[in-house]
Amino acid sequence: MQLVLYTKAGCHLCEGLQEKLETIIQMGNIPSLELEIRDITTRDDWFKAYEYEIPVLFYMGEDRDNLRPIPRPSPRITVQKLEKILQNYL
Repeated sequence: MQLVLYTKAGCHLCEGLQEKLETIIQMGNIPSLELEIRDITTRDDWFKAYEYEIPVLFYMGEDRDNLRPIPRPSPRITVQKLEKILQNYL
């Protein structure tokens, strides 16, 4: 299962969410969970789509072309609560 996180350098909300997601992956409670980081400054289409929305989190479907959005969690969410949310979406 793959998560896709749209972010950019210097975004503290992005960094906080990324750290929590990496912790969840390291804990290993969700089998085969992977995280792909996409810097919106590397592509114009990403930048236009997410410039004012980051961090944006998606779950990549099995067909690898279908990204399903996951609502942005609160910056204060705990790792445990975020993991439960992910389990509901995945």
